[in-house]
Amino acid sequence: MVAIDFERAGRGITPVSIWRSITAQGLGGVPPTALVLAGIVSVQVGAALAKQLFSATGAGGAVMLRLVFAGVVLLVFWRSSLRVARGALPVVLGYGAVLALMNLSFYAAIDRIPLGMAVTIEFLGPLTVALAGSRRWIDPVWAMLAGAGVLLLTRADGDVDWVGVLFALAAAVCWAGYILLSAALGERTDGGGGLALAMAFGGVIMLPVGIADAGTALLQPAVLAAGFAVAMLSSVLPYSVELEALRRISPRVFGVLMSLEPAVAAVAGLVVLGQVMNLGQWTGVACVVAASAGATRTEAKD
Repeated sequence: MVAIDFERAGRGITPVSIWRSITAQGLGGVPPTALVLAGIVSVQVGAALAKQLFSATGAGGAVMLRLVFAGVVLLVFWRSSLRVARGALPVVLGYGAVLALMNLSFYAAIDRIPLGMAVTIEFLGPLTVALAGSRRWIDPVWAMLAGAGVLLLTRADGDVDWVGVLFALAAAVCWAGYILLSAALGERTDGGGGLALAMAFGGVIMLPVGIADAGTALLQPAVLAAGFAVAMLSSVLPYSVELEALRRISPRVFGVLMSLEPAVAAVAGLVVLGQVMNLGQWTGVACVVAASAGATRTEAKD
């Protein structure tokens, strides 16, 4: 089994301290738009790598490895702010549970349908949150555009796995809950301690699922190394660069850039996994990207 050596021979040099130094000294000179795009690419490459793990671990095993490794890294990174008030504990635990369910649903989706399709459908979650309760005249247009995009995605190819589509929709619902819980978590905790605890709790929830799904494959060094890479690419690296970007970029610009995620996912699926989508499906992706970007811009102007 691979051991992660967080401390080196009493010298206090850790991967976390090295990462802190990199983020403090290196990311400051990178344009914030580049940081956001790097985070988006990292997430989708991580998802593509996770899919390649499924043959050894199954979706449940891949989710478990991602959350456990990400939880360990974040716990060490935020060890100085791990104390949370008793009143915040339900939010932390709920956040971790939703995080686990969201990732399990998403990985079950990409096990059955192309990555670009899954991410595009999943993106309906944050788009719904952005449009919910709004009275702007333009918002029904964005909603219809997003709906048309999903119809194009699912109708442009007659051989769609509808179970995979349902899993992607479940991930969208979880993502909406994740956004709402994120706001509550930010209000009740300081620093990243709440996120670290929630991530670790999500990993604990996934332990029995992952062990049942992957079995002894979890003991293979190559599988553990790939799981650690997925955790870094899909969780630790994106959270770090997005946090740095948000210090220097407006939420409106950040939201518009994040709207590119379905398109980046489709490209990652094509390049990394060889998943070819037809013109109708690419048009569907473009519709959802345009709807998300439009809803973000008009929301920010109110």
